[in-house]
Amino acid sequence: MSDNKFLPILSQNLLEILGDEEYYDVTIEVGNDPYVQIFRSHMVILNYRSPYLRRILSTNKKKNDGTLTHIKLPNISPEIFQIILKYIYGGKLSLEEFDASYIVKIMVAANELSLQELIPHSQSFLIDNQANWIEQNFVLMYQTSFESDSFLELQKFCTEIISKQPENFFNSLDFTSISEKTL
Repeated sequence: MSDNKFLPILSQNLLEILGDEEYYDVTIEVGNDPYVQIFRSHMVILNYRSPYLRRILSTNKKKNDGTLTHIKLPNISPEIFQIILKYIYGGKLSLEEFDASYIVKIMVAANELSLQELIPHSQSFLIDNQANWIEQNFVLMYQTSFESDSFLELQKFCTEIISKQPENFFNSLDFTSISEKTL
């Protein structure tokens, strides 16, 4: 008997906990005005699944007076955070469901939340399945790849594109928008 046959049930149960309206102890305010959404969550799950949220929660310990812990994440859109939160709880994320621009946003949010296993997964998926999109949005992807040392696979891919087709890069309409540091 395989031990893994119970994982889908566990994953589903944890996703049901995410929808629990009664026992949450953390509220997370995500996005910027006017696109702000409040998510309800559970400290113990966030603490174990995200090193970034663990650091925030450790400095913002729950008081015994019953008040909730409140976290603000203005750099992540509510749509992307909902995808990430389902991943945090259920341990599943099918990137095939999303277009490339969403996958990039998921990768950037995963980096912010220190979800290290999602970063190489997202990069590999983009490179293997969305290479044409990367080339069509090259300047954006090139700049994004240099936002973090965690995006090394994407940096390498972009650098290879430049070395094979430098004229496409230098003649791009967006070329002048690339920061000096990135160049």
